[in-house]
Amino acid sequence: MDIKQRIDELKRIINEANHDYHTLDNPKISDYEYDRLLSELNKLEEQYPEYKTSDSPTNKIGGAVLDAFEKVQHEYKMMSLSNVFNEEELRSFYERIEKEVTGFSVISELKIDGLAVNIKYVDGVFVQASTRGDGITGENITENVRTIKSLPLVLSEKVSITVRGEIFMPHRSFNKLNEKRLENDEPLFANPRNAAAGTIRQLDSKIVSSRGLDLFVYTLVEPDQKITSQEEALKYLQHLGFKVNPHYKTHQTITSLIEQIKIYDGMRRTLPYDIDGVVIKVNEFKYHDRIGETVKFPKWATAYKFEAEKQETELIDITFQIGRTGVVTPVAELKPVFVSGSTISRATLHNEDYIKEKDIRIKDFVWIHKAGEIIPEVLNVNLDKRTNQKPFKMIETCPVCGEKLIRKEGEADHFCVNLDCPGRNINQMVHFASRGAMDIEGLGEKVIYTLHEFGFLNQISDIYNLHKNQDELMTIPGFGEKKVQKLLEAIERSKDMPLDRVLFGLGIKHVGAKVSKMLVKQFETIENLMNATYEDLMAIHEIGEMIALSVVEYFHNEANKRHIEYLRELGLKMAFSKQEVVEHELNNKTVVLTGKLENYSRDQAASILESLGAKMSSSVSSKTDLVIAGSDAGSKLKKARDLGIKVIDENEFMKLVNNET
Repeated sequence: MDIKQRIDELKRIINEANHDYHTLDNPKISDYEYDRLLSELNKLEEQYPEYKTSDSPTNKIGGAVLDAFEKVQHEYKMMSLSNVFNEEELRSFYERIEKEVTGFSVISELKIDGLAVNIKYVDGVFVQASTRGDGITGENITENVRTIKSLPLVLSEKVSITVRGEIFMPHRSFNKLNEKRLENDEPLFANPRNAAAGTIRQLDSKIVSSRGLDLFVYTLVEPDQKITSQEEALKYLQHLGFKVNPHYKTHQTITSLIEQIKIYDGMRRTLPYDIDGVVIKVNEFKYHDRIGETVKFPKWATAYKFEAEKQETELIDITFQIGRTGVVTPVAELKPVFVSGSTISRATLHNEDYIKEKDIRIKDFVWIHKAGEIIPEVLNVNLDKRTNQKPFKMIETCPVCGEKLIRKEGEADHFCVNLDCPGRNINQMVHFASRGAMDIEGLGEKVIYTLHEFGFLNQISDIYNLHKNQDELMTIPGFGEKKVQKLLEAIERSKDMPLDRVLFGLGIKHVGAKVSKMLVKQFETIENLMNATYEDLMAIHEIGEMIALSVVEYFHNEANKRHIEYLRELGLKMAFSKQEVVEHELNNKTVVLTGKLENYSRDQAASILESLGAKMSSSVSSKTDLVIAGSDAGSKLKKARDLGIKVIDENEFMKLVNNET
């Protein structure tokens, strides 16, 4: 690959990463990797200026401005910072400053991992807050920022100033938010930064207020002449009533700075919020103009970036867990270790091939991190600490029922195919009763495990025989008369669930909620589906070979057929009623939902749209007629606008379904 090709490749990767990070709040690569790529592009463009173009990401400061909020023009450009990744690069930065000025000091501050914000005060009163946006134009988030408890609405002096800071979500707030989302069966935020960014873009400030955001202020824009340094500015900001991070220090030498960075790196695991580096600035303001700036960043400041956090720990054992489809997954049992805000004691090892590729062995010392900042994962083995550990050998029998495992040709997973396996059946029951499937209120994972231990639940059909044991159920600790009665009523209601929900609840491999609806729409009855051939299934648009084979295999199993027939005998209606399509402008229109709706769940909105004759799609294409965008809409919204497809918000959606104009 020649130089120009590498520059073009870097521009493409970085531009995609910019969009993922700034617009979608969904980064695909780590900050550390992004900064390294950008640094490489900077260096190549400096060496080969003939290849630098106006569309280079080195000319940009941030991402595009979303249309969900009013645009705000920044009076003073919000610049980014250059990055250094090691002591050598830090020394080079320091030496460049020494060539420009003498008698200077530098100040080190923690680099908070959050969302940059520009805040204005008039006569000491808070009037406006905006995001960085592209550095020139941002988004008006005034009402949301107003809810942050650490923000002073009135300053201690009647001054008209602009300040800048970082909105972030403390670990405590983040954990509380994700616990609540887990309870509500909502997708979890990957990390506190994503949670903060997603929260600040909520259209309802009440939601923002409930999520416990915080703010550190670190910049006084255009300070009064009596304030001559960054250190003085921080003290003045604190005097005015702002929350200023206490971890900052001035340095007269590069040696002092490097030692302090090591201290910061060591303390970041104990802080109640995330940091991803250290910001270093020339302390004295009088030198800033002389040192100057580039199009993108000031030359008098830089950010020292920490490596993505990883920790070494001992792999005590490899255990195995079974899923509802029979997949047996190896799991690393680890000596507990604190990584990225939480204590990790287990991590998935995916499958036999993954373990053998990395040569992971019991009693090894391994490096772990959180993939996507949330899923514990084993990175690699510290071979220097290996002694006489034996190579991993995959188990041959199910860890729960003892039946022989099988691994199909072309697949990485091992399966337990015993339909009576307790481990498999428990997970099947959990899925069957869950939201999106039969939605049996009160029959969650803990209740199912308890009822299994007491001998009442061994397979899905047992759920519909629980009423026969009502008196015995009330003798189980924690199961009073009221709780049992509510549970039995919920089970009885679930018998009326339509066929597509039952089909999804059965947990057929590769058959999710959407595929279930497609199958039921095509075949209408469970008998027709049972008798469908591979060719019948492949004739359906969006049904591929894997799904078709899985469905045929499931219904060719006589035990599965008997189980379904027994469920019908127990009262499950498994009905499919063709909805009468009303005369509506959405009839036969292809509609895509994106973002979060405040008044409807995604399933509720889709059901309403389908009842009006709309065809739901999960992706935007030239065939899409309408996109309904809620808060936090991302790439689908952008693609719709690029293709010129009509986009409406939730209010317009509500008017549309009610035939209001």
